[in-house]
Amino acid sequence: MTVRVAVVGGGTGGLCLAHGLVRAGVDVAVYERSRTRTERLQGYRVHIDPRGAAALHECLPASSWDRFLATTGSAAHEFAFVTEQLRALAVLREPPAADPAAAHHSVSRISLHQVLSAGLEGILWYDKEFVRYETGPKDVTLHFADGTTASADLVIGADGANSRVRGQLLPHAHRVDTGIVMIAGKAPVEAAAGRFTAGPVYVVAPPGCGLFTAPHLFPESAVNDETAAVDPVLFDNTGSYVMWGYGARNLPAAVSELDGAGLRARVLDLIRDWHPEVRALVSASPDASVSRLPILTSVPVRAWSSGPVTLLGDAAHSMTPFRGIGANTALRDAQVLCRKLTSGTEPSVAVAEYEREMRKYADKAVRASARSAEQFVSESRLRRALMRTMFRMMGAVQKLRR
Repeated sequence: MTVRVAVVGGGTGGLCLAHGLVRAGVDVAVYERSRTRTERLQGYRVHIDPRGAAALHECLPASSWDRFLATTGSAAHEFAFVTEQLRALAVLREPPAADPAAAHHSVSRISLHQVLSAGLEGILWYDKEFVRYETGPKDVTLHFADGTTASADLVIGADGANSRVRGQLLPHAHRVDTGIVMIAGKAPVEAAAGRFTAGPVYVVAPPGCGLFTAPHLFPESAVNDETAAVDPVLFDNTGSYVMWGYGARNLPAAVSELDGAGLRARVLDLIRDWHPEVRALVSASPDASVSRLPILTSVPVRAWSSGPVTLLGDAAHSMTPFRGIGANTALRDAQVLCRKLTSGTEPSVAVAEYEREMRKYADKAVRASARSAEQFVSESRLRRALMRTMFRMMGAVQKLRR
């Protein structure tokens, strides 16, 4: 049975799904509210884990998969847990995976979006701001802000954490503010000490806050087709850098009014007693790269009745960034939904099976992410001491294995 699919939102999960459906010969259209591709670009890296890599490998055409691999950062196989004085608690290392589809990857969000947008000419439509949908006896009609409409047999809301599709489909589903605020930035790799360029670093700081860093080291062959047109600080995807994020719960409300320079100064004040190399990393971050990110999380909802409208990615399960699994869960959604829709079963059955499977792993991911956020900013001295002890034990085990 042929099915016309409309994807609302041209983000990571929606575009990955579109590629998979195109490869299977499914009639699909993606509607993105941005006027151009560069409006969606973001300046930070994203971690693609083996599950996300497997989804990309399965859904993308071979040429796009090869381009994805060519634009990922140099592999880092070290994860360090340190104190705010950079005393090592544990340094975990793992050998690189032989199969890229089962490996960890660091990728620029800019480069990833370039890869996912390519090859969808006539399928990916920009400047299409979704307003609402109407379910009719035969299909679903999409209404856009420019007054145009489109119809499809199945609509997939992949329009992010503030999803309008979710707002109409599941008005009772909502996100809650955790009270945690993350201030994030990125510094040129030349300004970073060796510890920060060897791999991700989790600074197990004094109670009430935490700091995380991760390098993105571009290969010499990095492809950049954006910098000439947009801000080179925010959108450069050839210059290697180290991103950092400082998180705390009880930051003053006035922080919301600060610009990049003010936010950086605030973090420097908060970490004034930390190791000089940590402060140097924050100091070297350009004003435009520093931003404030309130941390929200979705609340799992009861199973809903399946129909001709479903959700994918953050639209279905927005989570905190503290486990680095949001993008990978969206890619998993795309992989699972693509498999179900191309399995030969009735579309309604395929969607119901996808939603059942998605809810199981997504709810776990949301809870795990929220738990990690709480641990990151825990104000309990006992819990923080236990965390440091645990990481020291992990480090000791690693040394024994080596």
